[in-house]
Amino acid sequence: MSTSTEATPNVRINALHHLAISTKNIRAQIEFFSDVLGAELVALFWMHGVPGGWHGFCRLNDSCSVAFVQLPANAEIEPEVGVTHAGTGAGPSAPGTMQHVAFNVDSIEDLVAMRDRIRSRGINVFGEIDHGMCRSIYFAGPEGLVLEVATSETAIDPNAWIDPEVVALAGISADELARYVHPEPYAGEGGTVAQPPVDMARPQLAYPKPILEKIMSVPDEELTSSRSYADPPVQVPADAPVQV
Repeated sequence: MSTSTEATPNVRINALHHLAISTKNIRAQIEFFSDVLGAELVALFWMHGVPGGWHGFCRLNDSCSVAFVQLPANAEIEPEVGVTHAGTGAGPSAPGTMQHVAFNVDSIEDLVAMRDRIRSRGINVFGEIDHGMCRSIYFAGPEGLVLEVATSETAIDPNAWIDPEVVALAGISADELARYVHPEPYAGEGGTVAQPPVDMARPQLAYPKPILEKIMSVPDEELTSSRSYADPPVQVPADAPVQV
């Protein structure tokens, strides 16, 4: 019997790297997230492989950003509350769209200070509201964004916050619930798992099927070498002083 105390490897998502939001005015979004919310601009460049597209990143921490995508066609799409946008934290929107996004602060004191910052910039915000699992404030961002800032004193306890009534209404069985609360660990297989056949009954990127099948047939290494854009737009010598 092994006496190792090392944890079993388990591959899973563990944080939000970036949330990408469509915009037709990337400057206005950057202005809001920088000035009103204090998130530093760390990247603004031509979107890789997307003609006419711009990509901007505002830093939340060293591994998490809110990002913006400005494409020429964005200006031709009219936002519609109840379809593309929820309008409020309790409003409907189309399945698969972002209903609202909540950003984190570390304490209730920070939450109150953030409320002050938002109001000092002329933006209306209400709360804090105590949800038990977190405390939150709510406000709007440019182009109809529904935004929240929240803080939690402790981790969410599933025993207290998974409601049996809602579980039943959602059609979730006891076996499914156990699987959702404790997903099967997976350690990876060294990159040896083959691409499955394209099945349009499963979630797919919105390419026409022939193009999707072509993309998925390209070996991983070939796709990495042909579609990667690793060089930053500005080449900075290692010993260069900070310019921005």
